[in-house]
Amino acid sequence: MNIYVGNLPYRMSDDELRDLFSPFGTVDSAKVIMDRATDRSKGFGFVEMPNNDEAKTAIENVNGKDIGGRPLRVNEARPREERPRRF
Repeated sequence: MNIYVGNLPYRMSDDELRDLFSPFGTVDSAKVIMDRATDRSKGFGFVEMPNNDEAKTAIENVNGKDIGGRPLRVNEARPREERPRRF
């Protein structure tokens, strides 16, 4: 299951994001999304967990958790909507 994690502290790394979810099961990948122009975090990321039961448990436990003074927003990621490319 692909999990959306929003309201991340801007200093959070991919490894820290992985560590946040790993107590709940296997994490295939954890990626904080970065702004290409500034190379700074956009404040959200995605975690991929292969086991749906573990992923649901992780969502329930991490959603609303306060990290760095910010309550995380965590839910199952929705497919990306097609948007016109910006130039």
